Amino acid sequence: MEFAPTEAAYGEVTATARGLARAGLVDAFGHVSVRTSVDQALLTPPVPLAWLTADDAPADLSLGAVDLPDKAPKEAWIHIALYERHAEAGAVCRAQPRAVAAMAALGRVPAALNGHAAMIGPIALYPDSRLIRDRHTAETLVSASGDARAIMLRGNGAVTWGRDAREALARMWILERAAELDLRASSAGPTSELPVEEQAWWRDHAAELLPRVGRYLTLDSSGDTTR
Repeated sequence: MEFAPTEAAYGEVTATARGLARAGLVDAFGHVSVRTSVDQALLTPPVPLAWLTADDAPADLSLGAVDLPDKAPKEAWIHIALYERHAEAGAVCRAQPRAVAAMAALGRVPAALNGHAAMIGPIALYPDSRLIRDRHTAETLVSASGDARAIMLRGNGAVTWGRDAREALARMWILERAAELDLRASSAGPTSELPVEEQAWWRDHAAELLPRVGRYLTLDSSGDTTR
């Protein structure tokens, strides 16, 4: 895969952080990282993403690290563990979507009730609500989640990853919309997932459609990306 040059990665981190904030997917907590090489990534500092400014320089993460840089939040270990396990991962989002939290409290993941939900692919549910603040716990989370690109953390938000920042952002937004749909539909009566072959069709087209969602989420009112 191609990696974003450091200067471009700064812009991607900032645009994605603002996209998460504008969509209401983060509050006081949340972070974004973009991979810049096989063994390096940039991660937002521990400040509310809605307040992120040019003065809040991202932290440099090194895969294989024993310690985190001073500016990195402790959950940076999640980002590192995902990049180490998935060579195709180019960006990671950590957020606090509300409907996802409600579904996690029910002990289940959103059903694929529409095409967008099917694009997410397998969704993992990690049952431990405690914060992940060390390498070992992060590796346990990632190992337990297998190939899932969307991970719900019971009582503690969600993590998504993608080939680039737009894909990771789109997957987080769709995860929340899928949870909202499931909660509303299931409250009215029994639901029915899309047939397996239709779900596969949507997943086959995810690489085309997810970036379009990501671009929509990172556009400001003038049509320019929030760089």
